[in-house]
Amino acid sequence: MLFNNVSIAGLAHIDAPHTLTSDEINNRLRPTLQRLGIKTDVLNDIAGVHARRLWDADVQASDAATLAARKALEDAGIGADKLGLLVNTSVSRDYLEPSTASIVCGNLGVSDNCQTFDVANACLAFINGMDIAARMIERNEIDYALVVDGETANLVYEKTIERMNAPGITEEQFRDELAALTLGCGAVAMVMARRELVPEAPRYKGGVTRSATEWNKLCRGNLDRMVTDTRMLLIEGMKLAQKTFVAAKVALGWAVDELDQFVIHQVSRPHTQAFIKAFGIDPKKVMTIFNEHGNIGPASVPIVLSKLKELGRLKKGDRIALLGIGSGLNCTMAEVEW
Repeated sequence: MLFNNVSIAGLAHIDAPHTLTSDEINNRLRPTLQRLGIKTDVLNDIAGVHARRLWDADVQASDAATLAARKALEDAGIGADKLGLLVNTSVSRDYLEPSTASIVCGNLGVSDNCQTFDVANACLAFINGMDIAARMIERNEIDYALVVDGETANLVYEKTIERMNAPGITEEQFRDELAALTLGCGAVAMVMARRELVPEAPRYKGGVTRSATEWNKLCRGNLDRMVTDTRMLLIEGMKLAQKTFVAAKVALGWAVDELDQFVIHQVSRPHTQAFIKAFGIDPKKVMTIFNEHGNIGPASVPIVLSKLKELGRLKKGDRIALLGIGSGLNCTMAEVEW
C-alpha cells in the first residue's frame, strides 16, 4: 500500500460540545464502588482519562460526520460535486441500513456518480478508508475522495453506567465493562486528491498492515455495550504493533529519529507509554488527547493529525507516522509527508 500520486487536500475535525469528567462518572458509580470495595481510580489514575466529550442527546453519527465533512471540503476549497468517493468509517452508525455514508452524502448533496459506502474495522477503519480512497486515486479512477467519521458514545455511557449500578453486578463484570467509560465523541473528515490537482498539499505515502485475528475476542462491542480484556489487549496489541513497525521500517525506510511526529491511536496512558517505550520515540513528538477526549475510536488518529495542523505544529517536509490499531486485532502504520 504505497502511493506516489495521492495527497491530503483538506482535513478538519469537530470536538463534541459537552465535557463529562471521570470524577462525575466515579460519583455516579460510588454505590457500586463502595459495595465492591474498589478504591483504585482506574479512569483517572491508571487510564489517565480525566474527561471525554459528548454530543447533544439527539446527535446522530451522520450529523457529526456531516459537520466535519463540510469543514474539510471548505479546507480543500472544493464542492461536494467534485467527489468520486465518500467512505464513512465510524464505529457509530445511524442504522444497520442504509449506510451512514449514504446519509452523509445526502446531507452534502454529492453527484450521482459518487460511490459511497461504510467501512467497519474497529479503531483502524479511518486509515483503511484512506487506503481504499488512495488506491482509487492512484489508478486515476477518481479525482477526489472524502473519508469521514462521526463517533457518538452517549448511548454506551448511559447504558454502561446503568448496568454498573445494578445491585447484582460482580467485580469481574464491572471491570470487563470499564473500558467503555474511556470512550469519547468527536468527528473528523479528510479530502484526498490526485497529487497533480493539489501539488503543494501534504502527500499520503501509504503504509503496511499486519493482523493477529486469533485475538478477535479481546474486545467486543455493540452500540450500547463494550466488554474488554484490557490486559491481554495491551499485551497482544503491542506484539502486533512491534511486528507492524518492523515492516514499516522496511517498506517506508523509517528511522525513528528521522520522523518528526508520531500520531498514535489514543486509547489510554498505558497504551501510549507502551508505544513510546517499545519504539524508542521521543515523547515530545507524540501529541496526546486521550486525557481530555478519551478514546474516540477510528476518529482518534485523524483528529490528532488535524489538531497538530490547527496548532501550526506541522511544517513543510515533516514526516509524520500514523500508528493505528484496532480490536480484531489489526494494525496499520502509514506515513504522511507534510
